[in-house]
Amino acid sequence: MEEKKEITREEEARILEAFKEKDWNEIKSADSWAIFKVMGEFVQGFEKMAKIGPCVSIFGSARTKPDNKYYKTAEEIAAKVVRHGYGVITGGGPGIMEAGNKGANAQGGKSVGLNIDLPFEQNNNIYIDMDKSIDFDYFFVRKVMFVKYSQGFIVLPGGFGTMDELFEALTLIQTKKIGAFPIVLVGREYWTGLVDWLKDTMLQQESNISPTDLDLFNVVDTADEAVAVIDDFYSKYNLSPNF
Repeated sequence: MEEKKEITREEEARILEAFKEKDWNEIKSADSWAIFKVMGEFVQGFEKMAKIGPCVSIFGSARTKPDNKYYKTAEEIAAKVVRHGYGVITGGGPGIMEAGNKGANAQGGKSVGLNIDLPFEQNNNIYIDMDKSIDFDYFFVRKVMFVKYSQGFIVLPGGFGTMDELFEALTLIQTKKIGAFPIVLVGREYWTGLVDWLKDTMLQQESNISPTDLDLFNVVDTADEAVAVIDDFYSKYNLSPNF
């Protein structure tokens, strides 16, 4: 049997060049080998994450500095989440992610980092548990881990990546592809414009969403309020899908 072939960054660059040159034979040959790399990331993620237990994911900008009020709020939320019996999952980078891991680490809680190499995230933050740091090359594999192994999303101000993760979860819950779990947006001053647009534009113009879709998330200002949403949800429902 032919051995599995690892795709190097040089080969990825060659494949990209093949796309530019429309060298379809080269592209088709590379596609089949890339499947093994994708599978490997899924297997690694599933094996590690399934052992960790109930966690809450904290999202937000990688560019947020430690003196920013939302950095401090994320750190406080993570500490409270741990004291309420959960671990913390972040994207492993700086900014809000670092604050989340820092808060969990300070309380002796499980501190998970799902890392990916990005322009504004040059290094994994130092507050991730060494045995709970997982590296990904593929965004879509990483997002599966967030959704599958999180008992709630707490979302602080962020950019495109934060919005991607937020709306991915909302879409999956809306379409019943996954069971509902609590989604909390922290910082009314940041989120009010988006929420108003959802209500006044997306909902009103041709009913692109349903009124009940606005109930899929909560908007709060404080760490206490954020954690209360998680606690309230699980006072009514069992932890799922893994616990």
